[in-house]
Amino acid sequence: MKKLQAAIQAEAALGEMPIDLPVYEAAGMGHTTPVLLGTGSLHARIGVMGRDPGRHEIMEQEPFIGKGGRLIRQALHQAEFGRDAVSLLDYKRAGQNCFWANTVPFKPTGNKAWSVKIKRRFLLHIQELLVDQWQGHDLITCGNVAFEWFGLADKSLKPQLSAFWALSDRYERSLGLTLGGKDFVLHPLPHPSPLNAIWYRRFPELISQRLTQLNWSGT
Repeated sequence: MKKLQAAIQAEAALGEMPIDLPVYEAAGMGHTTPVLLGTGSLHARIGVMGRDPGRHEIMEQEPFIGKGGRLIRQALHQAEFGRDAVSLLDYKRAGQNCFWANTVPFKPTGNKAWSVKIKRRFLLHIQELLVDQWQGHDLITCGNVAFEWFGLADKSLKPQLSAFWALSDRYERSLGLTLGGKDFVLHPLPHPSPLNAIWYRRFPELISQRLTQLNWSGT
């Protein structure tokens, strides 16, 4: 894992990508430090993959700890402990038995989505994290960017991914595929951003439904 983190830092140090420097400065950390697992686990049975970290993730060096991410962690906490998360410690504890990933582990300026060019620069690193490092197979993808990343990693998967995404009930179905010789089952959900008003309101219901489907209670 340390070797992978060093490789990601080396790629970021090459520059030519609009990393949100003021946020990293406010956090007192170098802008080439990626947000990877946080308190998560490579041994986790299920994982969550999103687009990229935001301000809260940089400040805490913990993935999915902002307003949208806490919707996921709230559902995890309720499933594992039978009560709501009420503190930052609760939210962090809720993620200890889950695997976390992003298509690019750095915060972009203005929260604008990273270009395909930038995603490709980190593609092999993220693929190594998913295929070689993480031991699980069930991956909840948040938003179309995380879901479509698999088509960027393997072009042959694009038709399968596109056909699935066109389904009206895609947030209730699951998709099995193989990447790098490893089998995955993708469980797509919308991006849990407060700016995505319709889906943001429905997200707690959808993530709870996914965890029920996966029979997840913390292990």
